Amino acid sequence: MTTVDLNFFDKIQTSMDSEAKIKDEIRQAVRDFDRTCRAITAVLNQVHASSSSETPAICDNALHYFVDARGHLTKLASLVPEKQFYKYNDLWNRTVQQACFLATFTTYLQYERLITIAELEEILGVKVNINNDLQYFHISIEDVLHSFVSMTNELSRLAVNSVTAGDYSRPLRISKFVKDLGSGFQLLNLKNDLLRKRFDGIKYDIKKIEEVVYDISLRGLTTNTVSSAATAMVTDQSA
Repeated sequence: MTTVDLNFFDKIQTSMDSEAKIKDEIRQAVRDFDRTCRAITAVLNQVHASSSSETPAICDNALHYFVDARGHLTKLASLVPEKQFYKYNDLWNRTVQQACFLATFTTYLQYERLITIAELEEILGVKVNINNDLQYFHISIEDVLHSFVSMTNELSRLAVNSVTAGDYSRPLRISKFVKDLGSGFQLLNLKNDLLRKRFDGIKYDIKKIEEVVYDISLRGLTTNTVSSAATAMVTDQSA
């Protein structure tokens, strides 16, 4: 008579096979989602080599891809077993952060302001766990904050490229926005070590943008920009 119940190990193997299947399905859904995010990134990268007048068309193009992103997130949510969000969260965490960044950056390019939680939920089709009380599939508030940090870094790059493209007013607006965003972060008592380290990077982005603005001011290009804008306004009113 055996002293070990072999059925016990059969049950463990069945459970392990089920777990592996769930993870494989989630990983495939994340790969599909990541592919769409890369497509959106490629579209938004065009702003670094385009004039401000072309920005609305670039944003419209990016928004078309967000329809696919919402579909991927819906499928991903359907694959996660009930009340097991945090068990599998690491499988899609980075891709969701990237999607949040892309939505945040797109909204800034459209309106030159920070995205609202409601807008982010609408673009991605997923609720943000603003009160840390959701058990089903959601976007964590840490993911949102990571996206803000990523946007700051992208805006520092855009400030430099705007000057190269001859747009001297955009860096001034970016500078004010990033400083305001940095002030908002300073109000937070960040417990997440990675997020706190990334927040420190905002200071370098602000400094980089300030150097761009200083260089523009030193060359007298800010005055020319304001004068040009005023002239254009007068011309429009006269017409």
